[in-house]
Amino acid sequence: MATTETRDALFGSAPAEDAHYRTTSFWHDSVPGTLSKRPPLPGDLEADVAIVGAGYTGLWTAHSLTEIDPSLRIVIVERDIAGFGASGRNGGWCFGGLPGSRQRFLKTHSHDEVMRYERACFNTVDVIGATLAKEGIDAHFHKGGWSTLAMTQVGLMHSREAIEAHHTFGHTDADYSLLSREDTLARTNVPGALGTVFSPHAARVHPARLVRGLADVVERRGVGIYEGTNARRLEPGRVITDRGTIHATYVIRATEGFTPELEGEKRRLMPFASCMVATEPLSQAIWDEIGWNERETLSDGRRLFIYAQRTADDRIALGGRGHPYIFGSKLEREFHDLPVHNRLQGVIAKLFPAAAHAKITHTWGGVLGIPRDFNASVGLDPKTGMGWAGGYVGDGVAITNLAGRTLADLITQRKTDLVSLPWVNHQSRKWEPEPLRYIAANSSLKLLRIAEQNEETGTKTSRAGSIVDWLTGH
Repeated sequence: MATTETRDALFGSAPAEDAHYRTTSFWHDSVPGTLSKRPPLPGDLEADVAIVGAGYTGLWTAHSLTEIDPSLRIVIVERDIAGFGASGRNGGWCFGGLPGSRQRFLKTHSHDEVMRYERACFNTVDVIGATLAKEGIDAHFHKGGWSTLAMTQVGLMHSREAIEAHHTFGHTDADYSLLSREDTLARTNVPGALGTVFSPHAARVHPARLVRGLADVVERRGVGIYEGTNARRLEPGRVITDRGTIHATYVIRATEGFTPELEGEKRRLMPFASCMVATEPLSQAIWDEIGWNERETLSDGRRLFIYAQRTADDRIALGGRGHPYIFGSKLEREFHDLPVHNRLQGVIAKLFPAAAHAKITHTWGGVLGIPRDFNASVGLDPKTGMGWAGGYVGDGVAITNLAGRTLADLITQRKTDLVSLPWVNHQSRKWEPEPLRYIAANSSLKLLRIAEQNEETGTKTSRAGSIVDWLTGH
Protein backbone atom coordinates (compact mmCIF):
# COMPACT_ATOMS: atom_id res chain seq x y z
CA MET A 1 0.00 0.00 0.00
CA ALA A 2 1.29 3.44 -0.88
CA THR A 3 2.71 5.63 1.86
CA THR A 4 1.38 9.13 2.50
CA GLU A 5 4.36 10.60 0.63
CA THR A 6 3.62 8.42 -2.38
CA ARG A 7 -0.03 9.43 -2.30
CA ASP A 8 0.97 13.09 -2.10
CA ALA A 9 3.06 12.57 -5.22
CA LEU A 10 0.20 10.77 -6.98
CA PHE A 11 -2.70 12.98 -6.00
CA GLY A 12 -1.03 16.25 -5.00
CA SER A 13 -3.49 18.47 -3.14
CA ALA A 14 -6.09 17.55 -0.57
CA PRO A 15 -8.92 18.15 -3.10
CA ALA A 16 -7.28 15.64 -5.45
CA GLU A 17 -7.03 13.10 -2.64
CA ASP A 18 -10.65 13.74 -1.74
CA ALA A 19 -11.66 13.16 -5.38
CA HIS A 20 -9.69 9.91 -5.43
CA TYR A 21 -11.46 8.48 -2.39
CA ARG A 22 -14.85 9.54 -3.72
CA THR A 23 -14.41 7.04 -6.56
CA THR A 24 -14.43 4.22 -3.97
CA SER A 25 -18.24 3.84 -3.90
CA PHE A 26 -21.51 5.71 -4.31
CA TRP A 27 -21.56 6.13 -0.54
CA HIS A 28 -18.13 7.79 -0.50
CA ASP A 29 -19.07 9.93 -3.47
CA SER A 30 -22.18 11.26 -1.73
CA VAL A 31 -20.88 11.73 1.82
CA PRO A 32 -20.56 15.32 3.08
CA GLY A 33 -17.26 16.73 4.29
CA THR A 34 -13.77 15.90 3.14
CA LEU A 35 -12.25 12.48 2.48
CA SER A 36 -8.65 13.62 2.78
CA LYS A 37 -6.57 11.76 5.33
CA ARG A 38 -6.09 12.81 8.90
CA PRO A 39 -2.41 13.06 9.91
CA PRO A 40 -0.55 9.77 10.41
CA LEU A 41 0.83 8.45 13.69
CA PRO A 42 3.57 10.96 14.66
CA GLY A 43 5.82 8.30 16.18
CA ASP A 44 5.84 6.09 19.27
CA LEU A 45 2.85 6.65 21.57
CA GLU A 46 1.43 5.31 24.80
CA ALA A 47 -2.26 4.66 25.30
CA ASP A 48 -4.68 2.73 27.43
CA VAL A 49 -6.42 1.21 24.39
CA ALA A 50 -5.00 0.86 20.88
CA ILE A 51 -7.51 -0.05 18.17
CA VAL A 52 -6.46 -1.17 14.69
CA GLY A 53 -9.04 -0.26 12.07
CA ALA A 54 -11.24 2.85 11.79
CA GLY A 55 -14.35 1.07 10.59
CA TYR A 56 -17.59 0.39 12.43
CA THR A 57 -16.08 -2.06 14.93
CA GLY A 58 -13.19 0.15 15.97
CA LEU A 59 -15.25 3.34 16.10
CA TRP A 60 -18.18 1.83 18.02
CA THR A 61 -15.67 0.40 20.51
CA ALA A 62 -14.08 3.80 20.98
CA HIS A 63 -17.49 5.47 21.25
CA SER A 64 -18.63 3.05 23.96
CA LEU A 65 -15.37 3.41 25.88
CA THR A 66 -15.68 7.20 25.93
CA GLU A 67 -19.21 6.81 27.28
CA ILE A 68 -18.01 4.57 30.12
CA ASP A 69 -14.71 6.26 30.97
CA PRO A 70 -13.87 9.57 29.22
CA SER A 71 -10.43 9.60 30.86
CA LEU A 72 -9.16 6.63 28.83
CA ARG A 73 -6.40 7.35 26.32
CA ILE A 74 -7.69 5.75 23.12
CA VAL A 75 -5.81 5.59 19.83
CA ILE A 76 -7.10 4.28 16.49
CA VAL A 77 -4.78 3.60 13.56
CA GLU A 78 -6.08 3.24 10.01
CA ARG A 79 -4.11 2.55 6.85
CA ASP A 80 -6.37 4.61 4.59
CA ILE A 81 -9.24 6.79 5.82
CA ALA A 82 -11.99 6.02 8.30
CA GLY A 83 -14.60 3.93 6.51
CA PHE A 84 -12.41 3.03 3.54
CA GLY A 85 -13.20 -0.68 3.87
CA ALA A 86 -16.49 -2.54 4.21
CA SER A 87 -17.90 0.06 6.62
CA GLY A 88 -18.10 2.58 3.80
CA ARG A 89 -18.99 0.22 0.96
CA ASN A 90 -21.72 -2.13 2.21
CA GLY A 91 -25.38 -2.30 1.27
CA GLY A 92 -26.57 -0.24 4.22
CA TRP A 93 -28.51 -3.12 5.78
CA CYS A 94 -28.66 -2.38 9.49
CA PHE A 95 -30.19 -5.80 10.19
CA GLY A 96 -30.44 -7.25 13.69
CA GLY A 97 -30.27 -10.88 12.65
CA LEU A 98 -27.97 -13.41 14.30
CA PRO A 99 -24.47 -13.14 12.72
CA GLY A 100 -23.89 -16.88 12.53
CA SER A 101 -25.60 -20.22 12.82
CA ARG A 102 -28.21 -20.65 15.54
CA GLN A 103 -27.82 -24.43 15.35
CA ARG A 104 -24.08 -24.29 15.91
CA PHE A 105 -24.47 -22.12 18.99
CA LEU A 106 -27.17 -24.45 20.34
CA LYS A 107 -24.59 -27.23 20.38
CA THR A 108 -22.63 -25.40 23.07
CA HIS A 109 -25.20 -23.11 24.72
CA SER A 110 -28.72 -23.37 26.10
CA HIS A 111 -31.84 -22.26 24.27
CA ASP A 112 -32.26 -19.31 26.64
CA GLU A 113 -28.67 -18.16 26.10
CA VAL A 114 -29.03 -18.20 22.33
CA MET A 115 -32.42 -16.46 22.51
CA ARG A 116 -30.87 -13.75 24.70
CA TYR A 117 -28.17 -13.34 22.04
CA GLU A 118 -30.76 -12.98 19.28
CA ARG A 119 -32.74 -10.45 21.32
CA ALA A 120 -29.56 -8.43 21.88
CA CYS A 121 -29.05 -8.39 18.10
CA PHE A 122 -32.64 -7.19 17.55
CA ASN A 123 -32.24 -4.46 20.16
CA THR A 124 -29.03 -3.22 18.57
CA VAL A 125 -30.89 -1.71 15.62
CA ASP A 126 -32.78 0.60 17.98
CA VAL A 127 -29.59 1.36 19.93
CA ILE A 128 -27.97 2.54 16.70
CA GLY A 129 -30.98 4.66 15.75
CA ALA A 130 -31.04 6.31 19.17
CA THR A 131 -27.29 6.93 19.16
CA LEU A 132 -27.33 8.51 15.71
CA ALA A 133 -30.14 10.82 16.81
CA LYS A 134 -28.31 11.71 20.03
CA GLU A 135 -25.02 12.43 18.26
CA GLY A 136 -26.63 14.33 15.38
CA ILE A 137 -25.33 11.92 12.73
CA ASP A 138 -27.56 12.07 9.64
CA ALA A 139 -26.96 8.58 8.25
CA HIS A 140 -30.38 8.37 6.57
CA PHE A 141 -31.46 5.86 9.22
CA HIS A 142 -34.93 4.53 8.45
CA LYS A 143 -36.36 1.52 10.26
CA GLY A 144 -38.55 -0.07 7.60
CA GLY A 145 -37.69 -3.69 8.31
CA TRP A 146 -36.19 -6.45 6.16
CA SER A 147 -37.80 -8.54 3.43
CA THR A 148 -36.51 -11.68 1.73
CA LEU A 149 -38.57 -12.41 -1.36
CA ALA A 150 -39.40 -15.94 -2.47
CA MET A 151 -38.93 -15.86 -6.24
CA THR A 152 -39.16 -19.60 -6.92
CA GLN A 153 -41.05 -22.58 -5.56
CA VAL A 154 -37.87 -23.71 -3.82
CA GLY A 155 -37.48 -20.22 -2.38
CA LEU A 156 -41.03 -20.31 -1.08
CA MET A 157 -40.37 -23.72 0.49
CA HIS A 158 -37.25 -22.35 2.17
CA SER A 159 -39.24 -19.33 3.39
CA ARG A 160 -41.83 -21.55 5.02
CA GLU A 161 -39.11 -23.68 6.60
CA ALA A 162 -37.36 -20.56 7.92
CA ILE A 163 -40.55 -19.24 9.52
CA GLU A 164 -41.28 -22.64 11.06
CA ALA A 165 -37.74 -22.79 12.49
CA HIS A 166 -37.98 -19.26 13.91
CA HIS A 167 -41.36 -19.94 15.50
CA THR A 168 -40.35 -23.34 16.84
CA PHE A 169 -37.37 -21.65 18.49
CA GLY A 170 -39.67 -19.19 20.24
CA HIS A 171 -40.07 -16.17 17.99
CA THR A 172 -43.47 -14.95 16.81
CA ASP A 173 -44.82 -13.05 13.84
CA ALA A 174 -43.71 -9.92 15.67
CA ASP A 175 -40.14 -10.96 14.83
CA TYR A 176 -40.44 -13.07 11.67
CA SER A 177 -43.57 -13.45 9.54
CA LEU A 178 -44.44 -14.93 6.16
CA LEU A 179 -46.29 -12.53 3.89
CA SER A 180 -48.56 -13.79 1.12
CA ARG A 181 -47.99 -13.09 -2.54
CA GLU A 182 -50.67 -10.40 -2.43
CA ASP A 183 -49.19 -8.69 0.63
CA THR A 184 -45.73 -8.91 -0.89
CA LEU A 185 -46.75 -7.20 -4.12
CA ALA A 186 -48.67 -4.56 -2.19
CA ARG A 187 -45.43 -3.60 -0.42
CA THR A 188 -43.07 -3.82 -3.39
CA ASN A 189 -44.21 -4.73 -6.88
CA VAL A 190 -41.66 -7.39 -7.87
CA PRO A 191 -43.03 -9.52 -10.74
CA GLY A 192 -42.99 -13.22 -9.93
CA ALA A 193 -42.62 -12.83 -6.16
CA LEU A 194 -44.48 -15.64 -4.38
CA GLY A 195 -44.13 -14.43 -0.81
CA THR A 196 -41.82 -12.72 1.68
CA VAL A 197 -40.11 -13.48 4.95
CA PHE A 198 -40.42 -10.18 6.82
CA SER A 199 -38.73 -8.95 10.00
CA PRO A 200 -39.16 -5.48 11.52
CA HIS A 201 -35.69 -5.62 13.10
CA ALA A 202 -33.81 -3.76 10.36
CA ALA A 203 -33.13 -0.28 9.09
CA ARG A 204 -31.70 1.32 6.01
CA VAL A 205 -28.63 3.51 6.46
CA HIS A 206 -26.12 5.43 4.36
CA PRO A 207 -22.96 3.51 5.34
CA ALA A 208 -20.37 6.22 4.74
CA ARG A 209 -22.39 8.91 6.49
CA LEU A 210 -22.61 6.60 9.49
CA VAL A 211 -18.91 5.72 9.69
CA ARG A 212 -17.59 9.19 8.87
CA GLY A 213 -19.99 10.81 11.32
CA LEU A 214 -19.01 8.36 14.04
CA ALA A 215 -15.31 9.09 13.44
CA ASP A 216 -15.95 12.81 13.88
CA VAL A 217 -17.84 12.20 17.12
CA VAL A 218 -15.14 10.09 18.79
CA GLU A 219 -12.42 12.45 17.61
CA ARG A 220 -14.22 15.36 19.26
CA ARG A 221 -14.27 13.26 22.43
CA GLY A 222 -10.47 13.08 22.42
CA VAL A 223 -9.85 9.79 20.62
CA GLY A 224 -6.73 9.98 18.45
CA ILE A 225 -7.43 8.78 14.90
CA TYR A 226 -4.26 8.38 12.85
CA GLU A 227 -4.82 7.67 9.17
CA GLY A 228 -2.29 6.70 6.53
CA THR A 229 -0.73 4.42 9.15
CA ASN A 230 -0.14 0.76 8.37
CA ALA A 231 -0.32 -1.61 11.35
CA ARG A 232 2.01 -4.48 10.55
CA ARG A 233 1.89 -6.62 13.67
CA LEU A 234 -0.18 -6.83 16.82
CA GLU A 235 1.40 -8.10 20.04
CA PRO A 236 0.44 -8.06 23.72
CA GLY A 237 0.97 -4.47 24.80
CA ARG A 238 1.90 -3.02 21.42
CA VAL A 239 0.89 -2.26 17.86
CA ILE A 240 3.84 -2.06 15.49
CA THR A 241 3.19 0.25 12.53
CA ASP A 242 5.17 1.83 9.72
CA ARG A 243 4.99 5.12 11.65
CA GLY A 244 5.99 3.99 15.09
CA THR A 245 4.91 1.69 17.90
CA ILE A 246 1.89 2.20 20.12
CA HIS A 247 2.30 0.80 23.62
CA ALA A 248 -1.08 0.08 25.20
CA THR A 249 -2.66 -1.97 27.96
CA TYR A 250 -5.27 -3.25 25.50
CA VAL A 251 -4.77 -3.96 21.79
CA ILE A 252 -7.94 -4.47 19.74
CA ARG A 253 -8.05 -6.00 16.27
CA ALA A 254 -10.92 -4.47 14.29
CA THR A 255 -9.75 -5.16 10.75
CA GLU A 256 -12.46 -7.58 9.44
CA GLY A 257 -11.72 -8.51 5.77
CA PHE A 258 -8.29 -6.85 5.92
CA THR A 259 -7.16 -9.12 8.80
CA PRO A 260 -5.15 -11.48 6.50
CA GLU A 261 -2.73 -8.63 5.78
CA LEU A 262 -1.59 -8.52 9.39
CA GLU A 263 1.51 -10.54 10.18
CA GLY A 264 0.55 -14.02 11.38
CA GLU A 265 -3.15 -13.62 10.56
CA LYS A 266 -3.28 -14.93 6.98
CA ARG A 267 -5.70 -17.74 7.81
CA ARG A 268 -7.76 -16.02 10.51
CA LEU A 269 -10.54 -14.82 8.18
CA MET A 270 -11.17 -15.39 4.50
CA PRO A 271 -11.56 -12.12 2.57
CA PHE A 272 -14.48 -12.37 0.17
CA ALA A 273 -15.76 -9.64 -2.12
CA SER A 274 -19.30 -8.41 -2.53
CA CYS A 275 -20.13 -5.95 -5.30
CA MET A 276 -22.75 -3.24 -5.76
CA VAL A 277 -24.35 -0.93 -8.31
CA ALA A 278 -26.45 2.21 -7.87
CA THR A 279 -28.88 3.70 -10.33
CA GLU A 280 -29.55 7.34 -10.99
CA PRO A 281 -32.36 8.84 -8.87
CA LEU A 282 -35.62 7.43 -10.24
CA SER A 283 -38.67 9.48 -11.16
CA GLN A 284 -41.85 9.47 -9.10
CA ALA A 285 -43.63 7.72 -11.98
CA ILE A 286 -41.20 4.79 -11.71
CA TRP A 287 -41.61 4.63 -7.94
CA ASP A 288 -45.39 4.71 -8.32
CA GLU A 289 -45.04 1.49 -10.32
CA ILE A 290 -42.49 -0.17 -8.03
CA GLY A 291 -43.91 0.88 -4.68
CA TRP A 292 -41.34 0.09 -1.99
CA ASN A 293 -42.80 2.95 0.04
CA GLU A 294 -41.77 1.47 3.40
CA ARG A 295 -38.15 1.47 2.21
CA GLU A 296 -37.43 -1.86 3.87
CA THR A 297 -34.13 -3.53 3.05
CA LEU A 298 -34.73 -6.15 0.41
CA SER A 299 -33.31 -9.47 -0.78
CA ASP A 300 -34.51 -11.81 -3.51
CA GLY A 301 -33.51 -14.87 -1.48
CA ARG A 302 -31.24 -16.36 -4.12
CA ARG A 303 -28.18 -18.47 -3.46
CA LEU A 304 -25.74 -15.76 -4.54
CA PHE A 305 -27.48 -13.38 -2.12
CA ILE A 306 -28.86 -10.19 -3.59
CA TYR A 307 -29.41 -7.26 -1.21
CA ALA A 308 -30.91 -3.87 -1.97
CA GLN A 309 -32.18 -0.62 -0.54
CA ARG A 310 -34.15 2.39 -1.76
CA THR A 311 -31.84 5.27 -0.92
CA ALA A 312 -32.83 8.57 0.61
CA ASP A 313 -32.44 10.24 -2.81
CA ASP A 314 -34.58 7.54 -4.50
CA ARG A 315 -31.96 5.39 -6.18
CA ILE A 316 -31.84 1.63 -6.16
CA ALA A 317 -28.59 0.48 -4.56
CA LEU A 318 -28.23 -3.26 -5.10
CA GLY A 319 -25.44 -5.72 -4.44
CA GLY A 320 -24.58 -9.39 -4.50
CA ARG A 321 -21.93 -12.05 -4.27
CA GLY A 322 -20.21 -13.84 -7.12
CA HIS A 323 -16.78 -12.22 -7.44
CA PRO A 324 -14.10 -14.93 -7.11
CA TYR A 325 -11.76 -15.36 -4.17
CA ILE A 326 -8.12 -14.53 -4.99
CA PHE A 327 -5.38 -17.02 -4.23
CA GLY A 328 -3.43 -16.35 -1.05
CA SER A 329 -6.17 -14.16 0.46
CA LYS A 330 -4.93 -11.28 -1.63
CA LEU A 331 -7.12 -8.22 -1.21
CA GLU A 332 -8.52 -5.94 -3.87
CA ARG A 333 -9.24 -2.33 -3.01
CA GLU A 334 -10.98 -1.09 -6.14
CA PHE A 335 -13.95 -2.81 -7.80
CA HIS A 336 -15.38 -1.17 -10.91
CA ASP A 337 -17.14 -2.44 -14.06
CA LEU A 338 -16.69 -6.13 -13.31
CA PRO A 339 -18.74 -9.01 -14.81
CA VAL A 340 -20.69 -9.27 -11.56
CA HIS A 341 -21.81 -5.66 -12.00
CA ASN A 342 -23.42 -6.57 -15.34
CA ARG A 343 -25.26 -9.41 -13.61
CA LEU A 344 -26.49 -7.03 -10.91
CA GLN A 345 -27.80 -4.61 -13.52
CA GLY A 346 -29.73 -7.54 -14.98
CA VAL A 347 -31.16 -8.31 -11.55
CA ILE A 348 -32.50 -4.75 -11.30
CA ALA A 349 -34.21 -5.16 -14.66
CA LYS A 350 -35.77 -8.45 -13.56
CA LEU A 351 -36.94 -7.38 -10.10
CA PHE A 352 -37.91 -3.82 -11.05
CA PRO A 353 -38.85 -3.70 -14.77
CA ALA A 354 -39.86 -0.06 -14.47
CA ALA A 355 -36.20 0.74 -13.69
CA ALA A 356 -34.75 -1.51 -16.40
CA HIS A 357 -33.42 1.41 -18.42
CA ALA A 358 -32.22 3.52 -15.51
CA LYS A 359 -28.63 4.66 -15.78
CA ILE A 360 -26.11 2.93 -13.52
CA THR A 361 -24.10 5.79 -12.04
CA HIS A 362 -21.78 3.85 -9.72
CA THR A 363 -20.21 0.40 -9.55
CA TRP A 364 -18.10 -0.70 -6.61
CA GLY A 365 -17.33 -3.49 -4.18
CA GLY A 366 -15.70 -4.33 -0.89
CA VAL A 367 -14.22 -7.16 1.13
CA LEU A 368 -15.95 -8.89 4.01
CA GLY A 369 -14.44 -11.35 6.49
CA ILE A 370 -15.57 -14.98 6.72
CA PRO A 371 -14.50 -17.18 9.67
CA ARG A 372 -14.05 -20.92 9.19
CA ASP A 373 -17.33 -21.78 10.95
CA PHE A 374 -19.25 -18.74 9.63
CA ASN A 375 -19.87 -17.49 13.19
CA ALA A 376 -18.93 -13.94 14.16
CA SER A 377 -17.15 -13.45 17.47
CA VAL A 378 -15.94 -10.85 19.93
CA GLY A 379 -13.49 -11.39 22.75
CA LEU A 380 -10.70 -10.25 25.02
CA ASP A 381 -7.89 -12.15 26.68
CA PRO A 382 -7.47 -10.43 30.07
CA LYS A 383 -3.98 -11.93 30.50
CA THR A 384 -2.54 -10.44 27.31
CA GLY A 385 -4.90 -7.51 26.77
CA MET A 386 -5.48 -8.67 23.18
CA GLY A 387 -9.03 -8.27 21.93
CA TRP A 388 -10.92 -8.68 18.66
CA ALA A 389 -14.26 -8.59 16.95
CA GLY A 390 -15.25 -9.64 13.46
CA GLY A 391 -16.14 -12.39 11.05
CA TYR A 392 -19.55 -10.85 10.41
CA VAL A 393 -19.97 -12.55 6.98
CA GLY A 394 -21.61 -9.40 5.62
CA ASP A 395 -23.96 -8.77 8.57
CA GLY A 396 -21.78 -6.25 10.36
CA VAL A 397 -23.62 -2.95 9.93
CA ALA A 398 -25.70 -3.52 13.06
CA ILE A 399 -23.69 -6.16 14.90
CA THR A 400 -20.51 -4.06 14.99
CA ASN A 401 -22.32 -1.82 17.45
CA LEU A 402 -23.05 -4.80 19.70
CA ALA A 403 -19.41 -5.83 19.32
CA GLY A 404 -18.15 -2.38 20.25
CA ARG A 405 -20.34 -2.17 23.34
CA THR A 406 -19.26 -5.67 24.36
CA LEU A 407 -15.56 -4.93 23.93
CA ALA A 408 -15.93 -1.76 25.97
CA ASP A 409 -17.55 -3.74 28.79
CA LEU A 410 -14.82 -6.38 28.64
CA ILE A 411 -12.04 -3.77 28.67
CA THR A 412 -13.54 -1.87 31.61
CA GLN A 413 -14.39 -5.17 33.36
CA ARG A 414 -18.09 -4.40 33.66
CA LYS A 415 -20.25 -7.44 34.46
CA THR A 416 -23.07 -6.70 32.02
CA ASP A 417 -25.42 -9.02 30.15
CA LEU A 418 -23.40 -8.46 26.99
CA VAL A 419 -20.16 -10.06 28.20
CA SER A 420 -21.81 -13.47 28.64
CA LEU A 421 -23.53 -13.73 25.26
CA PRO A 422 -22.67 -16.94 23.34
CA TRP A 423 -20.45 -15.24 20.78
CA VAL A 424 -18.13 -13.74 23.42
CA ASN A 425 -14.69 -15.42 23.30
CA HIS A 426 -15.93 -17.85 20.66
CA GLN A 427 -12.94 -19.17 18.71
CA SER A 428 -13.23 -20.23 15.07
CA ARG A 429 -10.46 -22.48 13.85
CA LYS A 430 -8.24 -21.14 11.11
CA TRP A 431 -8.84 -21.68 7.44
CA GLU A 432 -6.86 -24.34 5.62
CA PRO A 433 -3.60 -23.35 3.89
CA GLU A 434 -3.45 -22.77 0.16
CA PRO A 435 -4.31 -24.20 -2.29
CA LEU A 436 -7.10 -25.79 -0.21
CA ARG A 437 -8.53 -22.40 0.72
CA TYR A 438 -8.67 -21.31 -2.92
CA ILE A 439 -10.24 -24.58 -4.05
CA ALA A 440 -12.86 -24.53 -1.30
CA ALA A 441 -13.85 -20.89 -1.81
CA ASN A 442 -14.24 -20.94 -5.57
CA SER A 443 -15.76 -24.41 -5.64
CA SER A 444 -18.42 -23.11 -3.25
CA LEU A 445 -19.12 -20.26 -5.65
CA LYS A 446 -19.60 -22.75 -8.47
CA LEU A 447 -21.91 -24.83 -6.31
CA LEU A 448 -23.95 -21.71 -5.52
CA ARG A 449 -24.32 -20.91 -9.22
CA ILE A 450 -25.34 -24.50 -10.01
CA ALA A 451 -27.82 -24.58 -7.12
CA GLU A 452 -29.34 -21.26 -8.18
CA GLN A 453 -29.82 -22.50 -11.75
CA ASN A 454 -31.24 -25.88 -10.70
CA GLU A 455 -33.65 -24.36 -8.20
CA GLU A 456 -34.98 -21.75 -10.63
CA THR A 457 -37.64 -24.14 -11.91
CA GLY A 458 -37.36 -27.03 -9.41
CA THR A 459 -39.54 -27.85 -6.44
CA LYS A 460 -36.93 -29.04 -3.95
CA THR A 461 -33.47 -28.10 -2.70
CA SER A 462 -30.82 -29.15 -5.22
CA ARG A 463 -27.95 -31.42 -4.26
CA ALA A 464 -25.53 -28.52 -4.78
CA GLY A 465 -27.65 -26.36 -2.51
CA SER A 466 -27.73 -29.02 0.19
CA ILE A 467 -23.94 -29.21 0.14
CA VAL A 468 -23.62 -25.43 0.53
CA ASP A 469 -26.17 -25.42 3.36
CA TRP A 470 -24.18 -28.11 5.17
CA LEU A 471 -20.90 -26.24 4.70
CA THR A 472 -22.30 -22.97 6.06
CA GLY A 473 -24.26 -24.48 8.95
CA HIS A 474 -27.74 -23.66 7.66
